[in-house]
Amino acid sequence: MLCRLFRPFIRVVRDDAGSPSVEFAFAALPLVLMVVGTMEFGMIMFTSTLMESGLRDAARFGITGQEPEAESRLERILEIITERTLGLVDMTTAQVEVLVYPGFGDIGRGEAFVDGNANGQYDPGETYTDENGNGQWDADVGQAGAGGSGEIVVYRMRYDWPLLTPLLGHVIGTGNHFSIETAVAVRNEPWET
Repeated sequence: MLCRLFRPFIRVVRDDAGSPSVEFAFAALPLVLMVVGTMEFGMIMFTSTLMESGLRDAARFGITGQEPEAESRLERILEIITERTLGLVDMTTAQVEVLVYPGFGDIGRGEAFVDGNANGQYDPGETYTDENGNGQWDADVGQAGAGGSGEIVVYRMRYDWPLLTPLLGHVIGTGNHFSIETAVAVRNEPWET
């Protein structure tokens, strides 16, 4: 009697006709995420390469001191970066800096200050040396511009790549974006002014 009651359940358990569909349902989501994630990493790497190439080409133009007729040198530098990134970088949200430094050793250096409370950082009211003459302490002594003959210029670019896969955003990015940064430091060629 008990055997007859469980016989339909035993048949269902032994029947494997629909098992490939069920197995695919379990495997499909991780497989799709892996494929989309691979494509995402490929696009990030490609965009990073384009940004580096664009910055390098812009620096090549910038070191020559050429002055385009219709625009400034700095505008032409930004135009070169825009052209080389093939529209993958939204230049309205990308951050591009072109800064002039006294020497290669000064890149990224802040203005000197007297650390009155010994906390290792500048606090308002502490004495500092205003190297660039702008009336305030700066964490970076670089001055905006494409520089003059023989000057050191750093080209920096930062772009927050919008991630297509929200799941990856928690693993590799901040929120739903991945920050791509690149920089090039050069010395301008000597030219006559």
